[in-house]
Amino acid sequence: MKSSRRTVGELVRERWGDHRPGLWFEGRVTSHHRLAAGAAARAALLAGTLPPGAEPHVGVLLDNTPEYPMWLGAAALAGAAVAGINPTRRGPELARDILHTECRILVTERAHLPLLDGLELPGVRVLVTDTDAYAELLATYEGATPDDGPARPDSRFLLLFTSGSTGAPKAAICSQGRIAAAGRSLVDHFGVRADDTHYICMPMFHGNAVIADWAPALAAGAGIALRRRFSASGFLPDVRACGATYFTYVGRAVQYLLATPARPDDRDNPLRLGFGTEAGAVDAAAFEKRFGARLVEGYGSSEGGAAVQRTPGTPAGAIGRAAPSDDLAVIDPATGRECPPAVFTGDGRLLNGGEAIGELVNRGTSLFEGYWRNPGAEAARRRGTSGGPEGTGAGETGRAGERPDGAGGASRELGPEGEPGDGSSGAGRGWFWTGDLFYRDAEGFLYFAGRSDDRLRVDSENLAAAMIENILARYEDAAAVAVYAVPDPVAGDQVMAALALKEGARFTPASFAAFLLAQPDLGTKMAPRFLRIVERMPVTATNKIHRVSLRREGFRCADPVWWRPPGEPAYRRLTAADLAVLVARYRAQGREDLLTR
Repeated sequence: MKSSRRTVGELVRERWGDHRPGLWFEGRVTSHHRLAAGAAARAALLAGTLPPGAEPHVGVLLDNTPEYPMWLGAAALAGAAVAGINPTRRGPELARDILHTECRILVTERAHLPLLDGLELPGVRVLVTDTDAYAELLATYEGATPDDGPARPDSRFLLLFTSGSTGAPKAAICSQGRIAAAGRSLVDHFGVRADDTHYICMPMFHGNAVIADWAPALAAGAGIALRRRFSASGFLPDVRACGATYFTYVGRAVQYLLATPARPDDRDNPLRLGFGTEAGAVDAAAFEKRFGARLVEGYGSSEGGAAVQRTPGTPAGAIGRAAPSDDLAVIDPATGRECPPAVFTGDGRLLNGGEAIGELVNRGTSLFEGYWRNPGAEAARRRGTSGGPEGTGAGETGRAGERPDGAGGASRELGPEGEPGDGSSGAGRGWFWTGDLFYRDAEGFLYFAGRSDDRLRVDSENLAAAMIENILARYEDAAAVAVYAVPDPVAGDQVMAALALKEGARFTPASFAAFLLAQPDLGTKMAPRFLRIVERMPVTATNKIHRVSLRREGFRCADPVWWRPPGEPAYRRLTAADLAVLVARYRAQGREDLLTR
């Protein structure tokens, strides 16, 4: 019997013959029909270029240009999968992402070619989109039509990189059926219309842009507008120029927008909704007051394992409740038992964080479709029926801007009719451990409390502490290094490191900054914001670094702390005056209590 679930390929084919404006990019407009034709030509190129027997995987290392959605459409028509390659990765780590996902074709542009210098990518054909050679190659496939292809609802469509405690990013599998359902669920939930325009300013290698912005536009037949890279100053001019009604955001994007100079005509724009994560209640209210558009936040794991539904009456600071079909619990990973409800002061501050905060676990059916070539990580993520003493699951998750329906799954959060197990690699077996810390109030509302022990989320990017530690350990004066998260004043985390020096060594901020600049695999968001110099690293009874104590003390400790204030390139000593200003910022955002978690 034919599945009732749709494919992304079907949605692409429906735009054939639709001559309405479909894409706005840097003042140029392309019709839906031309986008579908471009996807069909690239699908034919893919079929004619992949070596026999190769996995149908395409690495895409691009800014947000029209090539990106056309290659997504091409993969959908051809039954292939896109691995979005993060351009903030460097050196061997970047090569590892491409090779791990078995991409035999890498689509990039001249601006990113320096990232590939010196990398060994055996068997990978590189296509550079803004060259004559690419145009000539593509011309041979013009005239292709988006006919019925091999795609099924369970066909792999995205290999979505996430990070985890094991260090190397894992590629979460997202099928066509899940992405099509995610788009449909957002259309229904937000009332997306065919005459809407979705503004995509978040990077398309990230699930936020593809799943929460591109997919619902495709499902509704709405237009999209692309910005190569997010620009706070360019946001409102773009929105007005393309008539954008909807956008998505992650991390600090909303804060950056609010930092632009206010103008009397800020509310003169067509926006009605922003959907995302980590804006914070204070900034969300300020955004709506200034720009006249409502922001909606939620939570969903990148892998599709859990989602939290925001409903009317959700208290300030809460994400929402579990969707009716989910059985979400806040579990103490050391015991496997459910944590008690949160207790608050009159002004909403958490009193019993030590016992109320635990890991969010889905005890019901999850839509997790597995990791590419990583069965160990899959087992850790979906282990057993209780956590026990073995600790938290491996993997990384994000809040709902990253995955509006559970990051690429048939939406549990927003309510379409899904088919658990269709196209998944064992969806629903065992509890799904999200790796995220939450607490729950007496009414069942869930509050996000941060990352689990050695995972960080910095400005919308998921990072693994172990990876950063391995880099910092190269510092010639380092005897021991520990990396951990401290809360960001607005949303997510900041990177903090504790550094024990070799005997006789003296810390100098200039030499440390020069060391960081010289590391080819240090991503742009990995450098520590705070650096604590310790005489000796605190350890547990088993001689493991005592991260809990380091994280609890954060930058409010007796040891000397060096920091890089936002916008400043150099490290300097954190003074008592600096500390007072910092704490005031956390207090203003309602996040001071997280400094002692």
